[in-house]
Order: sequence, then C-alpha cells, then structure tokens
Amino acid sequence: MDHAADAHDFLAYVQASPTPRHCVAETVRRLEDAGFVSGEPAGAADAGFSARAGSLLAWRRNGAGPVRVVTAHTDSPNLRVKPQPDTRGAGLHQLGVEVYGGVLLNSWLDRDLGLAGHVVLRGSDGIETRLVTIDRPVLRVPQLAIHLDREINTKGLHLNKQQHMKPVWGIAGDDDERSLAELLGAEIDVDPSAILAFELMTFDVVPPALWGWQEEFIASPRIDNQLSCWAATTALANTDAPGTQVIALFDHEEVGSTSATGADSGLLADALGELVGASPAEDSLCISADCAHATHPNYADRHDPEHQIALNGGPVIKINANERYATTPMGHALFADACERADVPHQVFVNRTDLACGSTVGPITAARTGLETVDVGAPQLAMHSARETTGSSDPGFLQAALSAAFQAP
Repeated sequence: MDHAADAHDFLAYVQASPTPRHCVAETVRRLEDAGFVSGEPAGAADAGFSARAGSLLAWRRNGAGPVRVVTAHTDSPNLRVKPQPDTRGAGLHQLGVEVYGGVLLNSWLDRDLGLAGHVVLRGSDGIETRLVTIDRPVLRVPQLAIHLDREINTKGLHLNKQQHMKPVWGIAGDDDERSLAELLGAEIDVDPSAILAFELMTFDVVPPALWGWQEEFIASPRIDNQLSCWAATTALANTDAPGTQVIALFDHEEVGSTSATGADSGLLADALGELVGASPAEDSLCISADCAHATHPNYADRHDPEHQIALNGGPVIKINANERYATTPMGHALFADACERADVPHQVFVNRTDLACGSTVGPITAARTGLETVDVGAPQLAMHSARETTGSSDPGFLQAALSAAFQAP
C-alpha cells in the first residue's frame, strides 16, 4: 500500500472536481482509461458506466458470484449562485447566492473563491450544455472587522445567509452595468444572450495540500464526499473478481437525496435489476461510503467516550440504533472481514446519545435494494467546512478496504 501515492492521486481527483458534474467527468475519464465503456446496464458491456448530470453508475460483471455495491455522493455544501444574481452595495459588485446543504458559513469568509458549474446555452446546433471552471480568485466574502463587532470573540459570530454571505467581485462605478452573464460569456466565448440558464457554485481555488510536520494530514475541499468517490472509482477500476461489482455516485445527498439523480431515485435499483435480476447472491453487500467524524482534540466531549475515532486510524464503521446509518450486523461483519483481508485497520463510530446524528444515502439505498448494508467512511475533521481535514493515509486505507470488499471471499 503506497499511502503517499494514494494521497496525491486523491488530491488530483478533487482538484479536477469543483462541482458534482466535474466529479462525474473526472470519474468517467479514469474509468475510460481503465477500459470501461459508456452504455446502459442492460447492454453488452461487462465493464461499463452510465453518467447522468452529477451522478454516475459503473459496473464490472464477471460471471456468477455476489453483488458488491459501493455508494457515495458527489455533492458538497457550498454557496450557489441565484438565477438573477447581480447586485451591488457600497459601490461594489456582488453576487446573490443561496446556501446549499449544511454549510459551515464562517469557513467561506475571506477565501479566494472561483466559480464552476455548467451553463445551458443556445448553440449553432440547438441547446447545449457546457462545463465551466473559473479557477482563479474572482470572488470573496469579506468578514466584518473586529472594530465594528467588538463582541464577536465573546458572543460568537452570527451570520445571516441572505445579508452577510454575498460575495464581492468588483468595483461598481456609476455607469458600470456589467453582469455575471457578460463575465460568463467572455469566459466561455459566447454572446451573453445565448446563455439560457446555469448552475454555478463557488469553490476555494487554493489547491488541496498535505500538511503536518511529517505530512500526516490532508487539507482539501470536498473531502466529504469526493474522497469516497475517488476510493470507489479506484477500487472498481482495479478489481478483477467473480460476481458483479457496482459503484453508484449520487448527487444531492447534502439536501436529502430526493431528486432525479439522487439516491432516492430509481437509478441504483433499476440498474441492479438489469445487471443481476431480482435475486442477488446471499452474501451480496451494499457499502454506503461517506465520511465519519474523527475525535476533535479541542472538543473531545462531543464524542462518545467509548468510540473515539482517530485520523489515519482506518475506515470507520458507523452505527445508529435509529437507522440514520443503515449498518446491519452482517454488513458490519463483511466489511470488517474485508479490512482484515486487506491488512487495513478499522474503527467503529456511535454518536453521543444526546446529540443528533447525521445521515447518509445508506438507509435510502437499503430500503430500495434490500441488500445487507454497512455505512462506512474515512475519518475527518471540520466536516462541511470549505476546507476539511483527513489523514494522509486514510484515502489509501479506504480504497484498499473497498477493493477487498469487491473481492468477496
């Protein structure tokens, strides 16, 4: 296991994936390099993929054997541009934004922000969709100076999503009528009037990096949950095992998964029906791969004292009695066995009983597929920050565990 190589490969993956659609495009590129072909599950390809907007299904079929599925999600909390975004205040151009998902708002202040997403435009051959990446600092949400908020360090920072999160992008003179549409048109070399609609979101343009005295850690945007997308993609590309292996990367997990391309759609269940029929083998398994809370050294009291989670401690099996996680005892056992076969340590997480628990796509896909399920994830700090932290060994550990799970004993 080459942890350094895995860490650097993950950094390259997340750098190429500022939005769900970019994440899918990078995944497609890697799968094609591994010999996978685009198609539908009912088609002839034994190693194929089907991409739809910000979601993707990929599979490898190799005769009789169990079905092993890994699910993850491509989206992350961020600031998304409103349909009519142009606004100004105090002589500055600003953009109206809407908060997507459970954002740690303060983490987006005073950051170098770019814009990425896709635009739908009227082209020479009809309506077309084009990916957009403006990978340079064009936006910033400046924080209020402490001199104008003297009690911030005693009473805390209070941010209003409508009033305080609008990024600044330029000086607005009296006769300056520039708009986002004009800026976009210049970036993608089209007349602004050809732009019919868009989905654009902000992202931190500072590249992900290794940090720590001995580079023990990774600082990166979108660890939740593009780390799992990377690990699932890499594991599938390198698998050669009997049975059927599937990865399902869904959009919209951070806002509930109820969409045409979310986990609460029929994408996975329909694909499994076409790939293996109605009766998967008895030892089939669905691994819901998201992320897990490492124990924070400054807030250790927010964690259950008997379930402390360490960075670089291996994948975390997540359990919740109220079905916020979908781990079953058999799912737990099958994944723990995979970790043992891969020589990968694993950890077990239970939330403090008096704190609300997050959730994943695991319960949704378990209900839709009926498969034994385990919820797992790499440990991380600062979940839902614009820049999160995980251990530099954790990408490799998760990828190796998923690879072993695909190789059912």
